[in-house]
Amino acid sequence: MLRLALRMLLRDWRAGELRVLALALVLASGSVTSVAFFADRVRQALTREAHQVLGADMLMTADHAWSPEFRDEIAKRGLARAESVNFVSMARAGDEALLAALKAVTPGYPLRGKLRIAPGLNAEGADTDSVPPQGAAWLDERMMAALKLSPGDALELGNARFRVDAVLTQEPDRGASFMNFAPRVMIRLDDLPATGLVQPGSRINYQLLAAGERESLQQFEQWARARLGRGERIDSLENARPEVRAGLDRAQSFLGLTAMLAVILSAVAIALGTRRYTERHLDGYAVMRCMGATQSQLFALFAWEFLLLALGASLAGCILGFAVQNLVAWWLAALIPGTLPPPGATPVFQGAATGFVLLLGFALPPLLQLKEVPALRVIRRDVGPPSQGALAVYALGFASVFALLLWQAGELKLASTVFGGFAAAFAVFAAIGYGALIAIGRFGRTGSVSWRYGLANLVRRPRANTVQIVAIAVGLTAILLLTVIRADLIDVWRGRLPADAPDRFLVNIQPEQRQPLAEFFERNGVKQPPQAFPMVRARLVTVNGKPVGAEDFSDERAKRQIEREFNVTYMSALPPDNKITAGAWFSPDDLKREAISIEYWIAERFGVRVGDKLEFLAAGRSFSAGVTSVRKLEWDSMRPNFFFITTPALLEGFPASYIAAFHAPRGDPLLTVRLSQAFPNVTVIDVTAILAQAQRVMDQLIGAVQLVFAFALAAGVLVLYAALLATQDERTHEAAVMRALGASRAQVLAAQRAEFAVLGAIAGLLAALGATAIGWTLATRVFQFEFFWNGWIWLAGPALGLVCVVLNAWAGARAALSRPPMAALREGI
Repeated sequence: MLRLALRMLLRDWRAGELRVLALALVLASGSVTSVAFFADRVRQALTREAHQVLGADMLMTADHAWSPEFRDEIAKRGLARAESVNFVSMARAGDEALLAALKAVTPGYPLRGKLRIAPGLNAEGADTDSVPPQGAAWLDERMMAALKLSPGDALELGNARFRVDAVLTQEPDRGASFMNFAPRVMIRLDDLPATGLVQPGSRINYQLLAAGERESLQQFEQWARARLGRGERIDSLENARPEVRAGLDRAQSFLGLTAMLAVILSAVAIALGTRRYTERHLDGYAVMRCMGATQSQLFALFAWEFLLLALGASLAGCILGFAVQNLVAWWLAALIPGTLPPPGATPVFQGAATGFVLLLGFALPPLLQLKEVPALRVIRRDVGPPSQGALAVYALGFASVFALLLWQAGELKLASTVFGGFAAAFAVFAAIGYGALIAIGRFGRTGSVSWRYGLANLVRRPRANTVQIVAIAVGLTAILLLTVIRADLIDVWRGRLPADAPDRFLVNIQPEQRQPLAEFFERNGVKQPPQAFPMVRARLVTVNGKPVGAEDFSDERAKRQIEREFNVTYMSALPPDNKITAGAWFSPDDLKREAISIEYWIAERFGVRVGDKLEFLAAGRSFSAGVTSVRKLEWDSMRPNFFFITTPALLEGFPASYIAAFHAPRGDPLLTVRLSQAFPNVTVIDVTAILAQAQRVMDQLIGAVQLVFAFALAAGVLVLYAALLATQDERTHEAAVMRALGASRAQVLAAQRAEFAVLGAIAGLLAALGATAIGWTLATRVFQFEFFWNGWIWLAGPALGLVCVVLNAWAGARAALSRPPMAALREGI
């Protein structure tokens, strides 16, 4: 049986019967395998380096200095201890200035892993057990190159001057995230007070590192967790590198769902290809029934044939996926810490499983009808297999696609949303397509004979033509979405930033520096001196008198935000980029009696409404007021935005620092250097450099996603081909009948052109509608920006549909007309 199945497979392959099925399986397996290979390599890399990403066995992080009892307890239990303080600040060298990620450490750091330093740029590095000497600084390669420094040169940090001692080439616990753009400067913790950079309101991370025996660590961790306060946490190996894990998890999820688009389109191609295969093999299987073959033998025969096909196609897809994931890993190399290990074998099984599940779900149901074909079909061509409802036949296919979606998405809600979206799109396409065909049957009775005959062909098979319209529309939707709409979304995102948007942010301005700072800008030709906004670091502690903490929320982002300190500001007038969505801005009475305005999304996340009373804790003192308004912000305005704004009377007595933003004039590259020299404690953040880096990161991600999109695009083209091929035999027979009845070649061609032109126009319009609807959903619901309607897509969709189907009609008609009518009629269908 296996030998006969192999012979039939080779025969059908040479005849071109299985190419659509094979290509669909290759694309489905390749898209899933490429993402699975990449995810497996990233997982292995993060697991491999987990023992040293903390720089210790246990890392404790806080937004304020740790109390001495924690240090004493570490020593009491015989554990090794080290400390580090991390924040961003300006570093200066001569006429150059750069935002730096400053880390001040104690001797003994790190407790796990090694620092690696080099004597100069492009020199070979070596491991070291020491930290920077007193009065010295270690700079990473980016900082050395940007400031044009060499070992022995001077570097200014705040009010202190340091000697550049070495190049820092490796730091085991350095976070590698999508938003970590600043180069590193490392100094000794004892040198930090001399810089004067630690000021009230500064955002600083204080870290305690511990290492030692496992039992002692567990006992200390249990003791410490019972005493953790707000803004304090313990990191373990299980949650190490959360920024890397979170960022790459999001990228993998997006790539995975993109791969599933290719899988769904491949499923449509498999369904169409199997339908054609079944119709073309009814006669052959009927003959085999006459020769004595049983139903079980027929089932075993085509089962083995399709299992061999699935095995070969899935293997080819896995090889293709392995090649593509190498391109993805190379493209995203700058975003991934370290080198990636080779992938394991698990993704191969995932890709093969995808191919087999799709074949089982969409090819098996129609193939099961082949074993039911009666022997009578040999002499009566109108006799076919027992008919089954389309919904019942493809119920297994729908279930298999949902299972694959659930497996790839990892959560029921997301899988249900994606599956429901595709199901709704298919239903809408089918309803509109069927309605259009019925309308054509009623009103399309004018024109030439060929035109009327072509339209009559569409109306005569409304269900079959509706299936073809839906399939073509789905393929065209994928093509339009991955080309026109994707380009529109990216262009809108990139074009949202105003030309005069602030490109420099000033952080840590002290109250007494506001007037000198304004005078500095006036002297240096800044046309619009920046407005300085006061900031009070405060933590939300109660809502309506009820204490709130991370345990009160299920949303992970809400848990993190409720534990942090917010930058709360106060002002009397509503900021220009803020829009009130609930309540009202501060009235004269509110300004007298104290009130709070809250940002929309933070209010939704915390469940806060207008009228609720919020209590904050700042610098050991509390303040509270009622919420009078909810605001939506324009985060892309590049101006200072705040989650919480209070009336001035509420916070004027609290210690505050100030933040400001301005647009630097062109032609004065040394403005930032003079500013940091005049105000050494003020951190100047050059947003242009950050935006440029963010743009490079986004371009890398877009490039990686486009590699996976190529699978979906190819699957969309394959759906088009399968849909147009599905009725080719039937149309060939019809052309032969027309020619036998006296129709000329020109009349046959005109009739088929009319039929395909209407079919392509309907499918193209549906594709434009589908692509526009998906683009609108992505813009407004996911990216949260205004969607700009592209009128060209309503021309591109029908035009693309017409081109595809007319070319197919020309090729199909040419093949049909090149054969004698008698030969086509003898084959029949």
